[in-house]
Amino acid sequence: MKGVYVFLAEGFEEIEALATVDILRRGGVEATTVSINHDRTVRGAHGIPVIADWNRDEFDGKVILGSSPEDAMIFPGGLPGASNLAEDEFLMALMQKHFSEGGTVAAICAAPGLVASQLPGIEGRKFTCYDGFEENMMVQGAVYTGERAVCDGNLITGRGPGCAVEFALTVLAKLKGEEVSEKVRAGLLI
Repeated sequence: MKGVYVFLAEGFEEIEALATVDILRRGGVEATTVSINHDRTVRGAHGIPVIADWNRDEFDGKVILGSSPEDAMIFPGGLPGASNLAEDEFLMALMQKHFSEGGTVAAICAAPGLVASQLPGIEGRKFTCYDGFEENMMVQGAVYTGERAVCDGNLITGRGPGCAVEFALTVLAKLKGEEVSEKVRAGLLI
């Protein structure tokens, strides 16, 4: 799957999704938001409606197969948003294929435990997530660190809403390099 996509499901954590899109775009990454519904408008966990760049039908019609590390599927947390993402069988199958081909998967908050835990070959990979969502990844053999953001190969994870900016900068570093990430960080006065 070519491109960088942030997937939005009803009940997504707004700060995790929007901070990530904002920081990626500041760094020159064409991040596209995708509603997993047929409507572009998606309501976040705190009732904030967001209009995605594409709805599900538009995404399904534009997917180009074949993945590399600069192609990313990004999953914000929030409940029931992360659960809604995890229950989407087509999206999970696409994520698994993307990851197996070397594409980057990034998940934050509850999404590592609910979404990324469905990835093949994560045994020994380091990860972080929101407190209480570690078990599904650990059962697969992944190693919990508790850090704010972790990049282990083509898997990037973030701990939670207060770590959204660090998570986004980590994704940016993976996609565009440390120099670009540090330039954006400096511009944010972090």
